[in-house]
Amino acid sequence: NRIRTIDAANYSITAEAGCVLASVQAAAAEAGRLFPLSLAAEGSCQLGGNLSTNAGGTAVLRFGNMRDLVLGLEVVLPDGRVLDGLRSLRKDNTGYDLKQLFIGAEGTLGFITAASCKLFAQPRHTATAWLAVPDVAAALRLYGAARDSLGDELTAFEFANHTSLDFVIRHIPGSRAPLGSDSPWYVLLELGTARESADTGADLERFLASMLERHTVTDGVVATSGAQRNALWRLRHSMSEGQKIEGASIKHDISVPVSSIGEFVARASAWAESAVPGVRVVAFGHLGDGNVHFNLSQPVGADPAAFLARWDEIAAQIHQIAVDFGGSFSAEHGIGSLKVAELERWRGGTTIEVMRAIKGVLDPHNIMNPGKLLRAG
Repeated sequence: NRIRTIDAANYSITAEAGCVLASVQAAAAEAGRLFPLSLAAEGSCQLGGNLSTNAGGTAVLRFGNMRDLVLGLEVVLPDGRVLDGLRSLRKDNTGYDLKQLFIGAEGTLGFITAASCKLFAQPRHTATAWLAVPDVAAALRLYGAARDSLGDELTAFEFANHTSLDFVIRHIPGSRAPLGSDSPWYVLLELGTARESADTGADLERFLASMLERHTVTDGVVATSGAQRNALWRLRHSMSEGQKIEGASIKHDISVPVSSIGEFVARASAWAESAVPGVRVVAFGHLGDGNVHFNLSQPVGADPAAFLARWDEIAAQIHQIAVDFGGSFSAEHGIGSLKVAELERWRGGTTIEVMRAIKGVLDPHNIMNPGKLLRAG
């Protein structure tokens, strides 16, 4: 649980796998740099887990997933040998990029003990807005316009339906609705830049004025302080917690091409509401990278056990809809033991054969997390 080295000039940090993500972020900030991986559990999740699950989070749009942030790894192999790849080079074309085998492998190939990761310039200016949009189609138009108009300053583009926000307001102490009226859908948008002369706030306000004129956005608020920015992000990060308090829920971690998110949400919602009358769709996530947490809360007054008993049936259909749009049933939460059969169903054949071959070479006795990711035996 140590930060081994920080090389500010090289924009890199080397940390042990037990480091809490927030500690890595803080160490980078102390050196005047940014480690951009950010997610709701950053105060408790550890770097090794982030690596083993190829964590995503809210900044994938600009900085990529965990695997995009890694320069090198130190790994203990199943036979006890240490694979020392803790180089912090941007260019190293000396054979197979072995570190990528272990990122997202969920501990099935070896123990990640340390990682060298990329750092970035600390943003000097940020601007954050909570916006109301009439539907997902409008959110997609807003996203496209933001990418075109604001370019690399766009660091986050989150979205959520009203039910997601409503559960937070009901159940999370200190939460308040940011706007004066309700909307079917919301967007949380953030800009950031290291340019000293930039006026990010003015850029965002000009952009939003044009979106209001086009009726793409119907209402919104721009954070005017760090405390207000944090409050907006707390609403987004509290959505899973708010849903949990509301009762039993069946959750899906879906990714589809960004252009298909609206159609996916519409088709999946229509099927769920038909199959489970009274079910409440709780949809939120990272629109900028095509990831939607398409969750279903039990109907009011329903028996939680009876609702959860339909998990496999419901998940199979939602996953089928995602695959129909060229998507994935596991965007960022991994496979573990619960989704092994799903992995075999949707990624079977040659893909599973190659994964088993790699597993057989590195872990022939199947001692590393047996039964996770791949079926044991």
